[in-house]
Amino acid sequence: MAQVEVKNISGQGVGSIELDDTVFGEKVHEHLLWEVVKWQQAKKRSGTSSTKMRGEVRGTNKKPYKQKGTGNARRGDVKSPIAVGGGIVFGPRPRDYSYTMPRKAKKKALRSALSLRLSEGKLVIVDDFQVEGGKTKNVIKALANLGAPHPAQKSLIVDSKENESLVRGAKNLTRSKWLAPEGLNVYDILNHETLVMTQATVKAVEEALRS
Repeated sequence: MAQVEVKNISGQGVGSIELDDTVFGEKVHEHLLWEVVKWQQAKKRSGTSSTKMRGEVRGTNKKPYKQKGTGNARRGDVKSPIAVGGGIVFGPRPRDYSYTMPRKAKKKALRSALSLRLSEGKLVIVDDFQVEGGKTKNVIKALANLGAPHPAQKSLIVDSKENESLVRGAKNLTRSKWLAPEGLNVYDILNHETLVMTQATVKAVEEALRS
């Protein structure tokens, strides 16, 4: 098991914690990480692109002119696909872009992402992340004390939603964000340079990802 220093939000070392190798010692599977990120992004696609077919275009059903002798194309009404403003043939329709991903693959990818941040030295563990007054400036100060990137860069803070002062203070962060442990995902881990977790969160995540 890996030993990692535990800090308080002032940046001072207050102890250490042993990380479970079955979670934080996973081999980094780059292709699996890519697959899970692609799956997450596909789920977020709205799929609202839509065009009107002939039967949905507003207009009369009357034939605009006689079938022959006018030199115009032979068509039935103004809703014909060959008319300006008519229906669209084989145009985009609303669809669902999501697809399923095996549960074991998702867990393995999450363990891989956590192991990657640990191996890079970008995993910061704190004993507690109570923010005075629930103010954003105090969250930013705590991140700076912990050696996390400047607010212009990205940090991901993972702690329980019961920590209301942190949840409130993190709302106005421009690039960094807060996540509850149950919402931890591969995309957000990879999309932020530094991962900040509390001791309680680490234990909860380990428990969830062991099996």
